[in-house]
Amino acid sequence: MKESIVDTPRVSEILSACISSGDPSAASAVVERARDKKGFGVEDAAKIIGALGDPDFDRRLFEAAASVKKDIYGERLVFFAPLYLSNRCANDCAYCNFKSAHSALKRADLSVEEITRETASLLSMGHKRLLLESGESPEFGVERVTEAIRAIYSVKTRFGSIRRVNVNIAATSTENYRKLKSAGIGTYQLFQETYHPAAYADVHPRGPKSDYIRQITAHDRAFEAGIDDVGLGVLFGLYDWRFEALCLIEHATRLEKKHGVGPHTISVPRFRPADGVEYAPRYAVSDEDFLRIIAILRLAVPYTGLIISTRERPDIRAKAFGIGISQASAASATGVGGYGVRASGTAKSVGAKAGQFAVSDERPLADVVASALKDGLLPSFCTACYRRGRTGEKFMELAKPAEIHNFCRPNAILTFAEYLEDFAAPAVYRKGMAVIEKTLAAVEDAAMRQNTRSALDRIKNGERDVYF
Repeated sequence: MKESIVDTPRVSEILSACISSGDPSAASAVVERARDKKGFGVEDAAKIIGALGDPDFDRRLFEAAASVKKDIYGERLVFFAPLYLSNRCANDCAYCNFKSAHSALKRADLSVEEITRETASLLSMGHKRLLLESGESPEFGVERVTEAIRAIYSVKTRFGSIRRVNVNIAATSTENYRKLKSAGIGTYQLFQETYHPAAYADVHPRGPKSDYIRQITAHDRAFEAGIDDVGLGVLFGLYDWRFEALCLIEHATRLEKKHGVGPHTISVPRFRPADGVEYAPRYAVSDEDFLRIIAILRLAVPYTGLIISTRERPDIRAKAFGIGISQASAASATGVGGYGVRASGTAKSVGAKAGQFAVSDERPLADVVASALKDGLLPSFCTACYRRGRTGEKFMELAKPAEIHNFCRPNAILTFAEYLEDFAAPAVYRKGMAVIEKTLAAVEDAAMRQNTRSALDRIKNGERDVYF
């Protein structure tokens, strides 16, 4: 049975058993073993969940997660922004402002010209990585998505060009995934939203997305089409977060067993309200539990990039960066034409009411960068692995033994140096260069350290897009 991709009855049984007979010593042993960055499966994750609530145990959980994140990802924090192509949608997802039943929403599709303007706006902020988003509709199908990808890559400004386009669109066919692959996508992201079949049916009453099996098998079709970087996620709040976290781990394990490659990313969005959404989550996730989710996922799937969005407040994001998050959206507009609104006050859809969800972190990219520096993090806009072919299995071979930082640390330094030269205010520039010097000293290979320093000189002299 295809649904056994994630054996949800088994996950429920494991979770119930561990909650009813929590074993703190067994949970502590799992956490300590996880420091070796080997990860773990559903059974061990459930042991941790069964022991949560004890302040000392929670502290050790967060410390272990922070340690693993530092070993694999170091001080790096990759920034990106979403770009919404269309809010037309045939689905009636209860939690989404773009749902078909929201008759008051002004529907819009971006033309190629508007896509290029939105791209230019994002480049003018300093972004180099985008995540394409779109509702599911005949009006904006895969052909128009691939057209959008090519349009984005074609934009050249004095601030450079977009170097990686990731895609988050509806589940589709193997043939359509081949089309996305040929257009040069980076990671293909698709969230199950909830792994609980009954809860899934409840929040997806109508439209093609109501097909649970179509959704949960989509990553397999993407792999069949040659896309070797995929991203998982759920919308926390639709069902018990403990069940959802275990299912994410199970899905990641299953992908690795079948395809030899686990998820490149796992996203952890929490439900947020929106203008046309009446749905109220019955399983709202507290801030404390949200941070526990991140820590557990970091330990269970240590090689994956964990993504947080601007759904979260700045203070929660800052805490999450320290215990496991390695990628974050910044200065996001969640409506169609949203960046044009900021730039000129005119676009096809305007205002917060047009967004897919309410944003909690509304800071401009420059402020997010400055805040990250205060916390000792190195902002990164790196896309080198994708362009050097370090994707899929090749990426995993480097990420699992924590060797990927041999490439990522120098490339993060170079992309951030570009940002500082082109966008930073004097105070941020000074702080940023100090962080770069500190990070450069941590590059273990002497030859790579010297090559990075030479590349920094080239960037200071005006060269751009230097990477290893």
